Amino acid sequence: MTHAYGATAAKQPLQPMTITRRAPGAGDVAIDIAYCGVCHSDLHTVRSEWAGTLFPCVPGHEIVGHVTAVGAEVTDFKVGDVVGVGCMVDSCHHCHPCEQGLEQFCENGMTPTYNGASEDAPGHTLGGYAENIVVSDKFVLKITHSEDQLAAVAPLLCAGITTYSPLRHWKTGPGKKVGIVGIGGLGHMGIKLASAMGAHVVAFTTSESKREDARALGAAEVVVSKNADEMAAHAHSFDLILDTVAASHQLDDYTSLLTLDGTLALVGLPSTPHPSPNIGNLIMGRRAIAGSLIGGIPETQEMLDFCAEHGIVADIEMIRADEIEEAFDRMQRSDVKYRFVIDNSTMGA
Repeated sequence: MTHAYGATAAKQPLQPMTITRRAPGAGDVAIDIAYCGVCHSDLHTVRSEWAGTLFPCVPGHEIVGHVTAVGAEVTDFKVGDVVGVGCMVDSCHHCHPCEQGLEQFCENGMTPTYNGASEDAPGHTLGGYAENIVVSDKFVLKITHSEDQLAAVAPLLCAGITTYSPLRHWKTGPGKKVGIVGIGGLGHMGIKLASAMGAHVVAFTTSESKREDARALGAAEVVVSKNADEMAAHAHSFDLILDTVAASHQLDDYTSLLTLDGTLALVGLPSTPHPSPNIGNLIMGRRAIAGSLIGGIPETQEMLDFCAEHGIVADIEMIRADEIEEAFDRMQRSDVKYRFVIDNSTMGA
């Protein structure tokens, strides 16, 4: 039996529980989880703020740990390896997106790390708020950061790839001007990554108090979005604006800042729709509003290697397993810089 933290109903707090993991099959990797990041998606799911939560629910999809066993057909991993598991643990493997290494867009539905259909008990996947996990080797990632950085690597498995993928897709690099909207779990990674890619990075925040924080993360400039003059000074100048905000807001404020053929890429999923954008803003500059979802396994591995090479990790606050509920409450108040990470050695305490 495996010690874990989960909920048995939407209005119940997370609590200690025991779960069962399958024995490793021929293509599986068994992992002792050292650290698991706390994502806002965990909170939305476990409290049924999104439809379809399956209980008992054990969240967690920012997983870092050590391999304890491998199946007979596994060749890329061995016992003792430092590995990660992100937001997916399976896909159909044969649709067009899967064949391109874009498993997150699997036409038959990728299997999320928790709350996805599974043949294992209890009939759906259980995530990383647990002592261990067993995952198909095709969805395990190699981590080359140093051992003392591993806790801060965990959020890269979601927050890192969620921002890296659109930055790469829209060709962020030297000579490009990139905006990052929101300085939280996602936004702080977006600033670090875009800066490391060589872009001129401008951070947007609603709070004057975050101006120096954004500069410390790597932003060349910081704009307080409530200041109309500061916003207007950047009109028609951005190649890409990456919007990480998960609350409904006015997109026109940012589409008007795009240059010809510029893109506003959305990665935040609001609970209520954004106000309908002004189509004139798009037509007059051949601008686009687009979306992006995490990244496929090849690109996630590329992101981890890029971060190791450039010394990039998340800014984190470590918590014990019995502090998860408090972390959820603080996360709702944006009271964290910028990601909570669970020390999973405390699961059985």
